[in-house]
Amino acid sequence: SKHTDPAKGIVRNQGKAQRNTTDKMNNPYEQQPPPRQGQHGQVALDTSNVTTLIVAGAKSFAKKHKVITGSYLFGLLILLIVGSGTKLTLEQQRQYNHIMSTIDVNAEYDASTRYGHALQAYKASKGWFTCDSLCQRNKERMERAQYDLDQLRAEGYNRMSDAKAVAGIFSEVGVGEVKDSFWEYFHAGKRFAKRQSMWDAMFMGMRSMSRDESMVEYMLKMLIQVLINFSLGLIMCLFIFIFGLWSIVRSYQPNPLTAVAFFLSAACAAFAFVSTYLFLIYGAAAGGLYGAAKIIQAN
Repeated sequence: SKHTDPAKGIVRNQGKAQRNTTDKMNNPYEQQPPPRQGQHGQVALDTSNVTTLIVAGAKSFAKKHKVITGSYLFGLLILLIVGSGTKLTLEQQRQYNHIMSTIDVNAEYDASTRYGHALQAYKASKGWFTCDSLCQRNKERMERAQYDLDQLRAEGYNRMSDAKAVAGIFSEVGVGEVKDSFWEYFHAGKRFAKRQSMWDAMFMGMRSMSRDESMVEYMLKMLIQVLINFSLGLIMCLFIFIFGLWSIVRSYQPNPLTAVAFFLSAACAAFAFVSTYLFLIYGAAAGGLYGAAKIIQAN
């Protein structure tokens, strides 16, 4: 009879053990060890992979979209540097206040009142498809009142523009006006998102009840819809703000180079602020979902 060499048997057993270990590591269906827990039973979230993916995605986006990335970084720099604008000197304040005091607000108010009365009389005397002699007289009076009102408003706008030219677009007056305009549109976008989310919550809840969906599915759908509403509302208001920004810049009568520089700076700053706000919302939502998923997986 043949005798087996003990050394060869040990080598074969070690080879089989190594192959079994390799197969277990390569098997995607092999059960993974439970997540690590802290001292108080809390789940230790491993965010290294998620952070790596986010950083890699940000780098890839920055390389492919250099203009957008540069505008975002430039906008952040403007937000940190500009502040509230340059303060007016005593001479500038004196000239600015003097020109603003020449605007006859009472005359414009009286003209607006006369136009309102004339318009009301014209509408009251106008028929569906006809306009008799009384209607024609009321129409002429309404048109004269509207012309007077437009003239007074144009004169007041020109004087206000002269006062703004004394202050300058980069002054605290110009920067403050642009900030007020931005915050007005920004809050309008948030109000739109909240109002739309309220209606979506009601209608999506009714559909979920009819389809017997679970609360988790409803909450996930609602979270996605809220993110969409905030994105639409803020992006829409950002474009409206940028569209009306040029009229504010033009009212200060700056030279073309200064006007373009301020317009681009303000537009980039608004874009950076809105983008950062949306990034924070997305990050909070993603972090909450990731933490909830880890907790559910641990249990």
